[in-house]
Amino acid sequence: MASSPMTSSSQSPRPPRPPRPPRPNLVFRRLRGQRSPGEFAAAVRRAAREIDERVSCDARYIGRVEAGEIRCPNYAYERVFLHMFPGRTLADLGFVPRSAVRGRGARTAEVAPAPHTTSPLSAPHETDGAYEPCVTTHDPCASYDPYKIDDPHEIDDQNHGDQNDEESDVQRRAFMSGGTATVATASLGPWGLAFGGTAEAAPRSVRRAGEAEAGALEEAVRRIRVLDDRHGADGLYRRAAAPLRAAYALLDAGAARRATTERLHTGAGELAISVGWLAHDSGRFDDARSHYAEALATARVARDPALEAHAFCNTSFLARDAGRPREAVRAAQAAQYAARPLGSARLLSLLALREAGGWAGLADRTGCEQALTRAQALYGRGPCDADPEWMSFYGDAELAGLEAQCWSTLGDWQRAAHQARRATRLQDPHFTRNLALYTAELADDLARAGYPDEAAAAGLRVLDLLDEVQSSRVRTMLAGTARVLRPHRRASGVSGFLERHGALPRPA
Repeated sequence: MASSPMTSSSQSPRPPRPPRPPRPNLVFRRLRGQRSPGEFAAAVRRAAREIDERVSCDARYIGRVEAGEIRCPNYAYERVFLHMFPGRTLADLGFVPRSAVRGRGARTAEVAPAPHTTSPLSAPHETDGAYEPCVTTHDPCASYDPYKIDDPHEIDDQNHGDQNDEESDVQRRAFMSGGTATVATASLGPWGLAFGGTAEAAPRSVRRAGEAEAGALEEAVRRIRVLDDRHGADGLYRRAAAPLRAAYALLDAGAARRATTERLHTGAGELAISVGWLAHDSGRFDDARSHYAEALATARVARDPALEAHAFCNTSFLARDAGRPREAVRAAQAAQYAARPLGSARLLSLLALREAGGWAGLADRTGCEQALTRAQALYGRGPCDADPEWMSFYGDAELAGLEAQCWSTLGDWQRAAHQARRATRLQDPHFTRNLALYTAELADDLARAGYPDEAAAAGLRVLDLLDEVQSSRVRTMLAGTARVLRPHRRASGVSGFLERHGALPRPA
């Protein structure tokens, strides 16, 4: 018996075909050669600095490119890759054309959403791909990969709908691209998490976060770190409150997938640490302590040992600066306990340096030297894929700079000046804030070691950098150097340094 039209039309729609697995990028893999993913990622970052570009490339990103998950890089990565391989096109590097993954032309019948698959209350307002719809025509877990972590530096070639794809990309990047002040208006609005909304916005404010939100949160953390490296913390801290509030609002909203929830916890905790560091570096120690404690609580809730180690690392550094050296030692040791299963020798090296700083504050030279020896041995094992992304600052220069601080605290000015001078020579000039910090350390150590002319010369170099760097830490160090140099005003260059330093505008 033939079925009636009514019966035929009521049948369930044919389930969509599962997406085809990505095609590995074998060309890119061959270009990597014998280098490990981590080594190649470091080469990408170096190439980016050569053309004044900023990318947060790590081994995970390289792995995703080679696996074919990133079919076409974003514009920043494109410029870097073409700089690394002159004369080649993206196609020569194994990527597909940008037009194939962007806009309406990239959508196929298999992945186009069926009508009425999202709530009619939210559908007209959502950014396509920003979250997982609550109502679907298929099993939402069918294609779920619990190990897949989206990178905000790539083109999202699966979640672009009829909206302008460039606008979607801009909204995600705007989380930090114009400075932290743009966050609430440029990014939170599309997420439905803007604060102070009306009751009419309530249905949107309770929807769950998705991978787009997690990616934007991770990008915010990266952006804050880049801005701090370039300009210091003073001008950033107050503007960073908005993204931090947004991050914890996302946690409160929840996510449909466990992997997304874990990314949100990690992202919120890392953002709390970054904002805490801005408070720390600008002399707001109580605020910093609160933010670090918030990050530590987030790590404990999420059972995230990497985040816990990072939070304890910064807590130790803060305790040292705040004059609580015993707490600095305990926090550094707790960080090492959390970090041991992670497999990163470089992370353990940095944490040993944090412990050394605490022992120096306790005037325990033996404990300090033992921790320094351990830090140097661990550092000598070299980088690995397990190194956290946030440790990109930790290189030869930072190792020397932190050792200089230990010797300075112990009153060994000669050794402190030697290590501080090494740090200034090794520091990448793109990291302006750290260059200013190490040079200020050098100036102070030289002044206390009895070399007023060299100290004044170093101090003048720091003053030249203050147009770009806003750091209360650096200013405080310079003020201490000026006090030490005042009795030596007649020495070469000292009066010039003191006059320029005295003419600095006082912080508000």
